[in-house]
Amino acid sequence: MSDALTPVKGEVLHYGGCHCGAIRFEVAAPPILKVVSCDCSICAMKRNNHFIVPESRFRLHRGEGMITTYTFGTHTAKHMFCKVCGVQSFYTPRSNPDGKAITVYCLDPGTVTEMRLEQFHGRNWEESMAKNPQFRTRSSMGET
Repeated sequence: MSDALTPVKGEVLHYGGCHCGAIRFEVAAPPILKVVSCDCSICAMKRNNHFIVPESRFRLHRGEGMITTYTFGTHTAKHMFCKVCGVQSFYTPRSNPDGKAITVYCLDPGTVTEMRLEQFHGRNWEESMAKNPQFRTRSSMGET
């Protein structure tokens, strides 16, 4: 088990995991989350709404051996799933390979006070990134 995180100003500790409980994590992020709704081929199929944090604000507490990884296309994004229940509670996003994208619905209830949904048109990934460069800085502190 990794060391626990210490929230900085404006952050709270969110806890979460997969459906079967094999994977558990904590993430330090604001209680008001900027949630990305992406329509790329995989996010559209999963209806994956997520928020992105720096790798340093994420700790996996249980289940490292229960994770399987899927990649496609550029193989930059690392889509990680529980081997038991198949839930993706977090992954490494193509837009921020130095961060973690947390599936908002995999968080335990009680710490999120608001979700501000932002659309990202991942079906046209390169064009969308050119129009929305702020998505590349989500894994920087203060950009959650």
